[in-house]
Amino acid sequence: MAPIQPTDPRRKRILYRATHRGTKESDAIIGGFFTEVVTGLPDDKLDEADALLDEADLDLMDWVMGRQPAPERLRNTLFDGVLAYYQRLAQPR
Repeated sequence: MAPIQPTDPRRKRILYRATHRGTKESDAIIGGFFTEVVTGLPDDKLDEADALLDEADLDLMDWVMGRQPAPERLRNTLFDGVLAYYQRLAQPR
């Protein structure tokens, strides 16, 4: 079943930014996470989503894949959801 597409402009923009990061890996991980959650994000989390997507692509992927420690400011944010999504993808089937 295809994910529900957002109808409001801000969520559409967030989804576009998440799925057009610049590398296939980040599109799959960051974009995949936001594809699953963007329609259900509470309005108060949209600023957090925008801030996360403002991070440099290479930094995000280093943090997600554990090559560099994630900054403290990302703890207990949507970044935790991205990490969980990546860990789910990385598990052997």
